[in-house]
Order: sequence, then C-alpha cells, then structure tokens
Amino acid sequence: MNKHILLHAIAPTVVGGLTAVIFVLFGADLLSNLENHLKSTLLFVWLFPVMMWCAYAVMQQGEAVAEELGEPYGTLILTFSVIIIEVAMLASIMLQGENNPTLARDAMFATLMIVLNGMVGLALIMGALRYWEQDYNLAGARAFLVVLTALSVFALVVPNYTETAPDPVNAPGKAILFGAITLLFYAAFVVIQTMRHRSFFDEPEQNGTAASASKVGSDTGEEGKTSHSLAFHTIMLILCLLPVVILAEYLGEIVNYGIEDLGLPDQLGGVLIAVLVLTPEGLSAFSAALANRLQRSINICLGSALSTIGLTVPAVLAIGMITGRDAELGLTQLETVLLVLTLFVSGMTFGGGRTNVINGVVHLLLFLVYVILIFSP
Repeated sequence: MNKHILLHAIAPTVVGGLTAVIFVLFGADLLSNLENHLKSTLLFVWLFPVMMWCAYAVMQQGEAVAEELGEPYGTLILTFSVIIIEVAMLASIMLQGENNPTLARDAMFATLMIVLNGMVGLALIMGALRYWEQDYNLAGARAFLVVLTALSVFALVVPNYTETAPDPVNAPGKAILFGAITLLFYAAFVVIQTMRHRSFFDEPEQNGTAASASKVGSDTGEEGKTSHSLAFHTIMLILCLLPVVILAEYLGEIVNYGIEDLGLPDQLGGVLIAVLVLTPEGLSAFSAALANRLQRSINICLGSALSTIGLTVPAVLAIGMITGRDAELGLTQLETVLLVLTLFVSGMTFGGGRTNVINGVVHLLLFLVYVILIFSP
C-alpha cells in the first residue's frame, strides 16, 4: 500500500518533468507549424491535461504541507503555490503574440465568475441535495465578502472612473499605487484570518451533524493521504509546481495562436487560465461540501477568489512595467453589471448562516449567463 501511495504521489512529477524536458529541448520544433490545426490540437490535448494533473498534485502536496505545519502557514503556502501557477500562465500568454492588455483582467474576472457562481453554486447544490440545509460560520463568510467586494470593485471597476488609468506603461506611478493598495487589502485579510480572528473560519460548533461529518471526512481523508515527512511533501510540491511553470510558456503560445487564428473571443484565454488554476481547488471544495464541511468549502472558494485579485493585480502590473506591456484592469459595462450582481447575490447567500438548494441554483444560472455572454455579448 505504501508503494502504491508513493507511486501515486510521484507519477505526476515524473510525467510533468518528462513533458517539460521534451518541450525545453524540442519546443521550437514542436511549435513551429501551429497553422496545422491537427498538430496544434494534439499539442494542446497533451499539455493541458498534464499541467492539470500537476496542478492537482500541487494542491494535494500543499494540503499535506498544511497538515504538517498547521495554520496559518499551510494555507499561505497552498495559496502562493496556486497563485504562482496563475501568474506564470498570465506572464507566458502576455509575452506571446500580440499585446493583449485585457488578458489579466479577463483572467481575474473569469476567476470571480467561476468561483463565486460556478464553484459556489455547484458546491451548494451538492451539499443541499445530500443534507437539505447546511451551516457555516457567518462571521467568516462576511469577512471574506467584505474584503472581496471592496477589492474587486477597487481593482476592476474604479480604473474606469479615474482620470488616468493605472497602466504600467503610460502611468507607472498610478500602477504602483493600485498594486500597493491591493496588496494592503489582501494583507489585512490574511492578518485577520491567520492571527486575530482565526475562529471565524472554523466549522460551526453548534451543528453536531456537521461536526461528526467533518470528523469522519477528516478521518477518511487522513487514511488516504500519505504519511511522509514535511520535507518530502515540500520537495514534491516544488517538483510538481516546476513543470506547470515551465510548460505555461508553451501552452500560452498555443492558446494565444488558437484564439487569434480561429477568431475566438479574447476572454477565452482568461477562462482557460482560470479553469487550469481552479479545477484542483474546485474538487476540494466539492468534496468538503459532500462531507458536510461547508465552511471549508467556503474558505477554499472565497479564499481563492480573494487571493487571485489581491496577488495577481500587483504581479501583472509589475510584469507590465518590466516588459513594457500594457495591462488594462477596468471591466466593460456588461462585466461590471455581472460582477456587482454576483457580489450582491453572494452577500445574500452567505448572510443568513444556512444555505439550501435555491442558493446554489441561482449562482449556477448566473454562471450560465456569464458563459453565454462570452460568445454573444
């Protein structure tokens, strides 16, 4: 059994590492004729699942590190690992092909829509179908939404109403200001979450069923997890992360070419980045909801959305200043309406202490509207 678990942990590292080596050595030849749609499709079908597998392995190893270190360090390591993947993808696609100043904005907006509507909606429905209603820690959900609402509006809406947009090329001073403030938003929340009010993000104690389900979920989860040392999990996390970062450049070139060649909506680049980054976290959130650990599901979903905005904005603005690439943060009018509606509905959903199936249905319908409007704005 131990050999099987060890093989399961190492497999994505080996496959991802071999794929990275192949592309580092022969990437120029492999990507030399992307006009051949069959070839470019096969390359995408090769790279995307491998990177997804490695990203999921990063999540697993990050959770193991979190178990070893405890909070707040485990959560921070896991969050930074995921953000490194996202920033690597963004940087790779930003530097490939034509200048796409809206890519980072599209990726962050896609992340918010996928997390706050898609992931939250599906998690709530899955939990409600099994448990009818579910409890969560109201104080924790409110803390997430207060900071997330302010940060999202500041980073993605306010730039449309300033006399000088925070562009890293044309207005580097304003870009530095926006990057610094978004970091302060996120840093303030991390202090609250990990130091001053850590209890806000624990499972509610009053629900005996949830507590017992949480215990069962934890027990069964521990049986399935490896029992290796902290050093092993840390090394494996780095080894799983490296192929994703290396391969991001090559996948970015394929995605960028495909979108331009097929005349697809520019927003699809951001959606693909968000899907790659969020899938492992989504699986963890769904598993937690099915185990009646809704607070953990909320922590994963809302924490992912918050860290994406709080850490990606300064990273992208810094990349733009270094490379001379434009970065446009302000959403379109339609996207602004969807964002405000989503934040308002999220506040209503997590404003009562209990959730049911109608909450999940509403969020999923909003996600469906977002997807439709990508192709028919």
